[in-house]
Amino acid sequence: MCLAVPAKIIALEGESAVVELNGVQQQANVALITDPSLGDYVLLHAGFAIQKWADKDVAEWRNVIKDIDSYV
Repeated sequence: MCLAVPAKIIALEGESAVVELNGVQQQANVALITDPSLGDYVLLHAGFAIQKWADKDVAEWRNVIKDIDSYV
């Protein structure tokens, strides 16, 4: 099974970015998305940003994850 998660771009240099999710930072390649910018949320899979996400998308994802955690 593949899993992609939203992460926020906190540093950017060319096609390389530092992204953050729940306080954890990691390197990501942003070559696959158009015009990455600081503060953008991106869908991250295997170290690659594969899509930009709006704030409302991230909020919805967090609500879904919160609901799943309550059942486990």
